[in-house]
Amino acid sequence: MRNKTVRIRNLTRSAIPIIQARWCQDFFSRLIGFTFRSSLEKEEGLVLVEARDSRFDTSIHMFFVWTDLSVAWVNSDNEVVDNVLAKAWRPFYAPARPARYVIEFHPARHGDLRPGERISFEYD
Repeated sequence: MRNKTVRIRNLTRSAIPIIQARWCQDFFSRLIGFTFRSSLEKEEGLVLVEARDSRFDTSIHMFFVWTDLSVAWVNSDNEVVDNVLAKAWRPFYAPARPARYVIEFHPARHGDLRPGERISFEYD
């Protein structure tokens, strides 16, 4: 599913607008993420995909990320387990509970994916 686009839908609060995200499953695309980007569109996002639920493997850095990001961690059951407004150039963020997916999206949309909510990934 390399370089695919996925629509992220909040199933708990259906009025929340969909996030259009790039599916990042390989090491290089996860490593790069939004590094070196100075801006992003309000509906744009990334899904960083790991092989299993983990706190360590889904931790992120914000080095060379020049904009704040809203970040939500989602487990294998598609439940949001944590979220944070990640500040540019901060060294480290990790979820409170193990997650398989890291969703990075526009900071103005922080709160669109809250712990305990369910989401779906809809593929093109």
